[in-house]
Amino acid sequence: MKLHILSIVALFLLSTSVVGAEPLRVFILAGQSNMQGHAQVRTFAHIGMDPATKPLLAEMQNADGSPKVLERVWISSIGCADAEQTGKLTTGFGASQNGPKIGPEYTFGITIEKFIDGPILLIKTAWGGKSLNTDFRSPSSGPYVFNEAQLQAFQKQGKDIAAIKAEKEMATGISYRLMVEHVKNVLSDIKRVIPNYDAAPGYELAGFVWFQGWNDMVDGSTYPNRDMCGGYDAYSDAMAHFIRDVRKDLNAPKLPFVIGVLGVGGPVAEYGPDQERYKSIHQNFRDAMAAPTALPEFKGNVATLLSEKYWDQELTAAKAKENGVKQHSKKRATEGKMNPAQERELQVKMLNEGLTERERQILDKGISNLEFHYLGSAKILGGIGKGLAETMAELKQLNNTSE
Repeated sequence: MKLHILSIVALFLLSTSVVGAEPLRVFILAGQSNMQGHAQVRTFAHIGMDPATKPLLAEMQNADGSPKVLERVWISSIGCADAEQTGKLTTGFGASQNGPKIGPEYTFGITIEKFIDGPILLIKTAWGGKSLNTDFRSPSSGPYVFNEAQLQAFQKQGKDIAAIKAEKEMATGISYRLMVEHVKNVLSDIKRVIPNYDAAPGYELAGFVWFQGWNDMVDGSTYPNRDMCGGYDAYSDAMAHFIRDVRKDLNAPKLPFVIGVLGVGGPVAEYGPDQERYKSIHQNFRDAMAAPTALPEFKGNVATLLSEKYWDQELTAAKAKENGVKQHSKKRATEGKMNPAQERELQVKMLNEGLTERERQILDKGISNLEFHYLGSAKILGGIGKGLAETMAELKQLNNTSE
């Protein structure tokens, strides 16, 4: 009996000390609304409808269909909810409105722990609608400078240019400073997030993931030549300064850095006729996001992931078909002078006849938000999170073998 009790005690001590067996690996995840994540948990079902992604669903769910809680991965997140969110990684750390949701953090954590022994901490800082040219602008990028076209437009509109400049100066770098401040605050008191954290082996800043871009891409004022080659060079410059400043301010000169390149809509080569006018702008911006990896100082320590690879073309085609049926239904209802009830009945009938059963299912299960939020698709964002982790693991392995 005494041996049995001693064995139980030994197992208990082993289980409670596992957090201190290895140094804590810390990954920082930063960006705007797509780093927040707008994929509702209900869209998990769509992942299982594709044989290629079904194995990922098994890693995200328990046998009863409930989301898994990762026992070795913790998270501290700000920007997704009114207050900081902390705990073991599971669902619900995406954008809080109309949740529970996930962003890339969930499958990033699921995937990265395959490559790492010991505990892992994700520090996530993400706010919707933020730009690199202003909100995340880092110190060495210098102040935001209005171009002549902007200044002339303000003058024609009778606006107070001095006031506009002062307002821009106040806004510049706010998100960057909040991000750095939160990372330092978490690292100064890790036990607040991980109660059984063992400071003896310490922690290692293991990597930084950046997933942002929409607000810069659509900003024709800051980037007036965005449809031309080099039109987004200013973004590339700001991105390079951002990487340097993050490493300096966190005292991590070799911090591996992965840039998640914006990929809403999928590869531009596969754009349909309705997207044709966006091709050059979208590709120019994606090229600008990836450009810093070509700098000699970032060779082997900065990598990119093309998120366009995870776009779901089947879902896009079904959505386009549904929109076409709805437009046709609306036209028939107008021509027939139908009342609202008759119009709704006609639309349901035409959708049932015009869409296949699979198309109806994937539209119902696969979409929970707008296109610029990757359709709120857990299949898309789950794939991106997995890809970001795999890219990070490959980058860290490259660093380890080269040192």
